Amino acid sequence: MNYRGMEAFDVLGDPVRRRILEHLARGERPAGEIAALVGAEFGISQPAVSQHLKVLRTSGFATVRPEGTRRLYALDPAALDEVEDWAAGLRTFWEQRLDALGTELARGARERRRAAPGDAERPDRTTGPSGATRPTETTRRTA
Repeated sequence: MNYRGMEAFDVLGDPVRRRILEHLARGERPAGEIAALVGAEFGISQPAVSQHLKVLRTSGFATVRPEGTRRLYALDPAALDEVEDWAAGLRTFWEQRLDALGTELARGARERRRAAPGDAERPDRTTGPSGATRPTETTRRTA
């Protein structure tokens, strides 16, 4: 992951900035509205909210456009795409390991069924994808 990607997590690590992004995800918002919403929620001043907006703007998470005397902020999805791409690399890493774990759990469940033949022949139980037993449709209707 490049430096810009690492910086993204520093930006997203702050709860105030995450909340601002949640507001911006609903659409473009005036700076004053954001300051009022976030300021009330976190008990911070308008200048403090402005500093958070500046961080979001300079890090590429938000854009701003002037409209008369107002400043309208919007979410810039490009920075979020970079974070998503980085997370996808981790997801691939974990999915492979979780798939292997699922295989081992299923193998262990099969071995336990073979070791206890009376339990494996019960018609009211089936084995789910994780290897755990669960009631069959017939059992659920009669229970």
